[in-house]
Amino acid sequence: MLHHSLAALLLRDRRIAEAQLKSCSEYAWETKLPFTSVIIERKLVTSAELAAFCYQESNCPWLDLDSFNPELIPPQFINERLIRKNHAVPLYQRGNVLYIAVSDPTRIETLDEFQFRTRLQAEAVLVEEDKLQKLIDKLLENESSMLGVTEQDERELREIDADGEVREDTGSVSVDAKNDAPIVIYINKMLLDAIKRGASDLHFEPYEGEYRIRFRIDGVLHEIARPPFALSARIAARLKVMSQLDIAERRLPQDGRIKLRLSKHKAIDFRVSTLPTMYGEKIVLRILDAAAAMMGIESLGYAPEQQRLYEEALSKPQGMILVTGPTGSGKTVSLYTGLNILNTSEVNISTAEDPVEINLYGVNQVQINVKAGLTFADALRSFLRQDPDVVMVGEIRDLETAEIAIKAAQTGHLVMSTLHTNSAAETLTRLMNMGVPSYNIASSVSLIIAQRLARRLCNECKEPEDIPKEELLRQGFLEEQLDHLNLQRAVGCDYCTGGFKGRTGIYEVMPVTEAVQELIMSNAGALQIARQARKEGYHSLRQSALEKVADGIISLAEANRVTNN
Repeated sequence: MLHHSLAALLLRDRRIAEAQLKSCSEYAWETKLPFTSVIIERKLVTSAELAAFCYQESNCPWLDLDSFNPELIPPQFINERLIRKNHAVPLYQRGNVLYIAVSDPTRIETLDEFQFRTRLQAEAVLVEEDKLQKLIDKLLENESSMLGVTEQDERELREIDADGEVREDTGSVSVDAKNDAPIVIYINKMLLDAIKRGASDLHFEPYEGEYRIRFRIDGVLHEIARPPFALSARIAARLKVMSQLDIAERRLPQDGRIKLRLSKHKAIDFRVSTLPTMYGEKIVLRILDAAAAMMGIESLGYAPEQQRLYEEALSKPQGMILVTGPTGSGKTVSLYTGLNILNTSEVNISTAEDPVEINLYGVNQVQINVKAGLTFADALRSFLRQDPDVVMVGEIRDLETAEIAIKAAQTGHLVMSTLHTNSAAETLTRLMNMGVPSYNIASSVSLIIAQRLARRLCNECKEPEDIPKEELLRQGFLEEQLDHLNLQRAVGCDYCTGGFKGRTGIYEVMPVTEAVQELIMSNAGALQIARQARKEGYHSLRQSALEKVADGIISLAEANRVTNN
């Protein structure tokens, strides 16, 4: 039984006898081992010979894994079940293309599965079988070592709670190595667990007689652990030591950073914020994911027309692009993605941020320090004396910053910034309410992006949802859409969190057209501006969310959660 297409090619070329190929093929089928591994293990062909043959037959690009650094593999694509099942490794991503290392390029189903799971275009890269197997073993060995907090860790903490001496009233912390070692290990494992589970924030929270740790995963908080309350001061002290903060200062908020080194070439940064509460210090760690800003605009969830409008605005030599939305809606990633597109050796880019979250090579990033007298307005004035092409201001908070940014946009600079408003139209009225003259807004603002982040449904477990026609129409679907809806709902399985895995952007992209400029000049309200944008065919946040519901990417309940319908 020659079920394997590679076996058929080898037989046609008379590289291996038919009986041997049949035996190997059946053995691979029965044992679930890769066919390539079996024929090499039986010494019917060498890894190099097989790779050369596959290259000749498929013309697939060939990569020597000895020259590849495994630390470059994006951690979000390391899925043990997927890698072992397909005997393939995702190596790197370029834009919306994910390159997969395979030793058998004839297995089209491998690319199809990676494409389905990641929603990226999958392309094969040919590698030698023995080197691929070594990479898989090394990768999954490292992955298994990044285990989360175990029951044994919890037991050790309770033993410290029972035997250790912790003075609750003064907050003085013992530095006894025997007692503190389990806390160090516990916190390290907690940080690794957060990275592995794709969390964006970690919350360490003391209450009266209780202490809990929560992770924010896909925008929603989940309780992870409840260590003994008596250890709250030690846990806080350990986190403050890692952040290089003053462990004796418990009355005032502090801000710091942790760099957690995962290997020789890979480190993850955490932004740390402490806050004195009634029963101790609440500490929040935000994971600063540099990879998120490098994903490429294709991966953010823009509709094709919305992406085109954003890229057109980025290509203009001057003007202002404003991104708006609540905290945690992905504004920073949208701005960084735009900066990445513009970041070439010919362009001078300066940013003023509070705080600088992700370091970008080639971009001059300034950390705002209000206590020292360095505000957004001060930084912006300095930028304009340094011959910038592109200026990014973390947030427009006051009239002074708004006026300088608008002046820059009118004098040959491309300006990017954020505001906290609920929709694109409200951004324009917010600038008017700040005191910016209407004619300045109309002549400088070129594009406004309002956005939210919605949880993607897990492809492993989502299932069709039946919703009455009347309810769909009430929710905002059009009559002509009803026959083509792919409505899905969250279920939950071992591969996701409550039926959701990852997030996607919901966007309202509104260019400031001549008609909108006329409305701004006449001091029109947000409703009139929004009505004009709909008339010109630009989708609201609600319409964009319903399109993703119709495609089965998010659930209707999730669309309602993020668009406040």
